[in-house]
Amino acid sequence: MKTLHVKKGDNVVVLSGKDKGKTGRILACSPEKSRVQVEDVAPITLHKKPRSAQNSGGRISDFGFIHSSNVQIICPNCNKPTRVAHVLTDGNKYRACKHCNASLDTSKQDKKSKKSVDKKSEKKVDDKKAEKKVVDKKAEKADKKVGDKKAKKSKE
Repeated sequence: MKTLHVKKGDNVVVLSGKDKGKTGRILACSPEKSRVQVEDVAPITLHKKPRSAQNSGGRISDFGFIHSSNVQIICPNCNKPTRVAHVLTDGNKYRACKHCNASLDTSKQDKKSKKSVDKKSEKKVDDKKAEKKVVDKKAEKADKKVGDKKAKKSKE
């Protein structure tokens, strides 16, 4: 299995080609073909033919893939283009900057903590929605009771 020295979400600088010197974030990786899609690099226009009434055709702008050897990762700590060092610490392997030895990977713990925070906030939102539904149902029942009483009075 092939691997790349960059990952989706990394900030990179283009080393060669018509977009030499441009920087951008990696949008997609294709390790089988050793190619990456970088934001604002190699813009292309796709001409889509309409296939159905719902799917309208037209010109769609996108970014093309370039070879992974033509990009170099930018260290978030020292903001320099750098080669990637692979460091083993306590049985954990991570990518590091060759200049300042700072980690290039977002730690797995940060991802886990973000997920737990997201789940907690989702629960709060769901709880608020459920409370709102209960309050709305109670209000509807109260309105029906008032409407029923008025209807009875008008019939008498």
